[in-house]
Amino acid sequence: MLKKVAVLVMSLGVVGQLSAHRRDSLARFDGGIGVIPASSAAGTVNPDNTFPNVNRNVVRGVNPPGSPWRIADLKADIDIYGRIKVRGRGLLLAGGNGIGTNANQKVFATLICEAAAPFTEHSTDLAGVALEADGDFRIDDTLNPAVPSTCASPVLLIRNTGGTWFAAGIPALSDDDN
Repeated sequence: MLKKVAVLVMSLGVVGQLSAHRRDSLARFDGGIGVIPASSAAGTVNPDNTFPNVNRNVVRGVNPPGSPWRIADLKADIDIYGRIKVRGRGLLLAGGNGIGTNANQKVFATLICEAAAPFTEHSTDLAGVALEADGDFRIDDTLNPAVPSTCASPVLLIRNTGGTWFAAGIPALSDDDN
């Protein structure tokens, strides 16, 4: 009987911790999208295979790099205190002469909660963390400035230390996603 009570108490403790974690969650992301620098092009192709009119893929005021990047996976959790944990896999160049490499980049994370300008960028340390050779990285930091109490339209951008975005997080559909 004592063993059953002990197991029940331990189970309730774990459930209570999970419930508290869910209550403290501001935003979660499960999956990632690599950047395609141009969102559209128009006009007759120039002799050098460029277009006269190109719209850059600017996301909430943040510019893309000059080349496409891909990401194999991304998971991120942000709590109401601004604590962020990100795990990214396979963030690599998807074009140009350096294709398939990490281009010796360092990255940081930025959360933007507003759907329309003006945008407030809540970022991890701008010095960034180095991408591993295979494009893997981990960020465990606190966002600055402080995050709002709610984030109705969350966008998470993974950016290089120059400030351009390389990948974006896909918002998790529910708290049950893991």
